[in-house]
Amino acid sequence: MTTIELPDIEMPGGLCHFVATPIGNMQDVTLRALGVLAAAEVIYAEDTRHTSGLLKRYGLRAPLVSYHDHNKQQVVPRIVADLQVQKRVAIVSDAGMPCVNDPGYSLVLALLREGLPWTIIPGPSSVLAGLVLAGFSPDRFLFAGYPPRKKGQRSRFLEEMLAAGCTVVLLESCHRITSTLEMLAELDPQRQVAVVREITKIYEETLRGTASEVAPRMTGKRLRGELVLVLDGPGKKESRGE
Repeated sequence: MTTIELPDIEMPGGLCHFVATPIGNMQDVTLRALGVLAAAEVIYAEDTRHTSGLLKRYGLRAPLVSYHDHNKQQVVPRIVADLQVQKRVAIVSDAGMPCVNDPGYSLVLALLREGLPWTIIPGPSSVLAGLVLAGFSPDRFLFAGYPPRKKGQRSRFLEEMLAAGCTVVLLESCHRITSTLEMLAELDPQRQVAVVREITKIYEETLRGTASEVAPRMTGKRLRGELVLVLDGPGKKESRGE
C-alpha cells in the first residue's frame, strides 16, 4: 500500500464526478482523483475488481457498484436516484476518462434529461498518449473509437478514416489488429501507421511503418490487451521526417 497525504477535497453531493484513472501505470493517478474517490459515498466502476486494486494501493475504501455496458439500463436509474438525494457519486472506467468508449455517455444523457450537473476530474488518456507517441502531426486529428467487428463494415469504416484528411486515432483489440492492418495495407499501401501498446507500462512500445510492414511484427506478447492504432494523414511528409 502506498501512503500519501491526500488534498482536502470539497465534494458536493448531487454533483456527478467522472474521474479519470490510470491507463497502465498506477502512479499516474492524480492527487485530486484520489481525493474525490476517498470522499465519494459510492463509486460506480466499469470493473469493480480493477478499481478495488487502485483503491487498495492507496489505502482507500468506498462502496463499489458495477456499471458497464451490460447492466447500464438497470444501473443508470440508480445513479440518478443517488444524485437526486445528494449523494457524493464518482464514476470510473477501466482506464482513462469515463464516457470515452465506455457506458459513461448513457449516464450523461440521463443527467441531461433530469437536469442534473456533472463535472470531470481529468487525468490519463490513451487517445492523447497514443497520438503523441505515434509521431504524426497532432495539429488536427480525429478520434473514432473501435472499428466495426464485421469485415464489410470495417472495410468501409477504414476507407472513411483514410479519407479524413488528418491524423486518425483508433482503438483496436489485440484479436483484430492483424486483420485491420491487412485491410489498411490493401486500401492504402503507402499510408504510414503506428501501433502503440502497453502505454505507460514497462514494455511500452510504438511500431511505425506502412500497415504491411507493421502487421508481421504483431506477434507473440505484442498481441495482448487493447491497442492504439494511429493513421498518418495523407501526404503528411513532415510527420514522417521526409
